[in-house]
Amino acid sequence: MSELTEADLKRLVDAFYARVRQDDMLGPIFNGAIHDWPEHLERLQAFWSSVMLTSGRYKGQPIPAHVRHEAAITPAAFARWLALWRETTDALLRPEHAAAMQDKASRIAESLSLGIDFYRNRARTA
Repeated sequence: MSELTEADLKRLVDAFYARVRQDDMLGPIFNGAIHDWPEHLERLQAFWSSVMLTSGRYKGQPIPAHVRHEAAITPAAFARWLALWRETTDALLRPEHAAAMQDKASRIAESLSLGIDFYRNRARTA
């Protein structure tokens, strides 16, 4: 079995976010939030490299970055993101790599969703 590589991750991130930017639901959210796409794609590649290859390249904080856009990040948006992610990983990666990335993305989406919900609940009671 071949290993997942940085080149695989770059190809995946580039293709996936090209689809996101064109998506009827997700495009307006992402295009409204991201002002420097090349820089953001590099950050996302570093994130997935850290998650999947344990490279340590990503140094950001995803929850605060997503909380800034919490009004637009709905359960339906998470579901659509995950559906596009499944389609894109299935199309571009070996089945075992696609499955691993889909599993990781589901757990990350759940974590982000819980973090955003915590923020929303805290804001309501403050």
